[in-house]
Amino acid sequence: MIKRLALFGAAALTLTACAPDAAVPEAQAPAAVAEDLLLPLPDATTPAITAADLAIRIKTLADDTFEGRGPGTPAGEASAAWIAAEMARLGVEPGGDNGTYFQEVKMVNQTVDPATSELVVTWPDGEDLSLGFKSQAVYWTKRQNADQVSFAPGDVVFVGYGVVAPEFGWNDYAGQDYTGKTVVILVNDPGFATGDASLFKGNAMTYYGRWTYKFEEAARQGAAAALVVHETDAAAYGWDVVTGSWTGAQSDLVRADGGASRAAVEGWITRETAEQMFAKAGLDFAAQKAAANARGFKPVVMEGLKVRGTVNQTIEPLSSRNVVGVIPGATTPDEFVLYTAHWDHLGMKTGEKTGKEGEDFYEDDIFNGAVDNATGTAALLEIAEAMKAETLDRSALFIAVTLEESGLLGSAYYAENPTVPLNRIVAGVNMDGALPIGLTKDMVVVGYGASQLEDRLKDVLVTQGRVIKADPTPEAGYFYRSDHISFAKKGVPMLYADGGEDKVDGGVAAGKAAAAAYTAERYHKPMDEYSDDWDLTGFEQDIQALFQVGRDIAKSTDWPTWYAGNEFEAARKESLGGQ
Repeated sequence: MIKRLALFGAAALTLTACAPDAAVPEAQAPAAVAEDLLLPLPDATTPAITAADLAIRIKTLADDTFEGRGPGTPAGEASAAWIAAEMARLGVEPGGDNGTYFQEVKMVNQTVDPATSELVVTWPDGEDLSLGFKSQAVYWTKRQNADQVSFAPGDVVFVGYGVVAPEFGWNDYAGQDYTGKTVVILVNDPGFATGDASLFKGNAMTYYGRWTYKFEEAARQGAAAALVVHETDAAAYGWDVVTGSWTGAQSDLVRADGGASRAAVEGWITRETAEQMFAKAGLDFAAQKAAANARGFKPVVMEGLKVRGTVNQTIEPLSSRNVVGVIPGATTPDEFVLYTAHWDHLGMKTGEKTGKEGEDFYEDDIFNGAVDNATGTAALLEIAEAMKAETLDRSALFIAVTLEESGLLGSAYYAENPTVPLNRIVAGVNMDGALPIGLTKDMVVVGYGASQLEDRLKDVLVTQGRVIKADPTPEAGYFYRSDHISFAKKGVPMLYADGGEDKVDGGVAAGKAAAAAYTAERYHKPMDEYSDDWDLTGFEQDIQALFQVGRDIAKSTDWPTWYAGNEFEAARKESLGGQ
């Protein structure tokens, strides 16, 4: 890795645009940089989209110096400053607040103290079980105005998938009052569990399957606590991802109500813990899960069980930033093609170190996020550099968003507080988590079948001798797990295309094996680090394709839209005045 440099404060960096320079000295930032950068900008990138340029930027963003790019931390915000400085070096103009590259996002970090917090299940015989933090449960609170949040012992109710979806004729909460109660919830959708195409969207996860929705709905129902049962297949990641992602500082936007509308405690429990709870209540977990898969399921009181909890936390008000740049179009500058990627990752977390430094599986306390998402941010900058060399009719808008790992919060904030009207964004492309597996014969579109942007990508791939493919794992819900969804909800047609899985060297089996290995061994772990051995030839080709899709739209008068019947079609029509 690049040698670690001394850490400077990063809170007040302000940049203004300057002309691109093909040979910026190694340690020199652009003019008008108000602070020193922690790492130097590149000095030899070109407008051509190349693996070498991508590697320089990925390696820098994933460096230990940025300490895992935690939002609101000095080192994390320094990575945002580096991105802004790189935009300025390339000649991309500021698109943020007050003539800067930044849109301020006010946030809080909330950190549970496991030593003094507890989540306790009382069995029917009166015996207490305090759930082991990490070993049996991971829990937190979204309430931002108290160092201690507690809830009294209350009944426990199994609410199946915790879904209220009138359009699917489904209500897992029907018939009970949940005030003061703990609800136990399955992850994903009944369509995934059954393979029944008539339930929701069959094997493809909907937003109702996401943990974000389940906690939101539990709060709307008045629950005191909401516990999601972890199952690896249904969640699409292991328990180690839960413990890595939901422990340590948890970030959220500053809420007008201080989080008072949320349940007192939210969390995950292991399947083994859930099975124990069901058995103590005289219920069979597998049988109850099967019942929850059927239309007309009724919530089940887990007789004799009570749950109480106390969360002691530290609350730290902080500020993070979306980084926004724009390349003005020559003909219709008030129309925009959008590119998004999230710059943040999980930061630093205290934990035991394993192995020896330099070994492949050395586990330190820095979650570098090389794949997730130094790759996407590097691609965003690479495309910006290529776009700057073009003469565009429409403007190109580039947003590196913060707080994606905390629930897509940075993009959600931008979508609610846009720096350009969302109905002037013609279309967008999102980039998140590209695997360095070499050349492939295909590109995968997450949420395939959504918009006419897929037709454009398909045409570009033909020129590369490749094909477009649907997401092979729709049950994982990736379409609802990245920042494009914040814009899609507002109607903006978005394309989320990822690298392919049909490797030129090894075929589909090799591609699937590489993806499975990353998920199992590196995803949301300290081992997601950059290596000079990465094969970025396929990534280069993917980014060339995504660049061409956006460039062609920026040089046209077309308004690509959602396919008829898509869930976001109505929002787009409304935003365009019913067109």
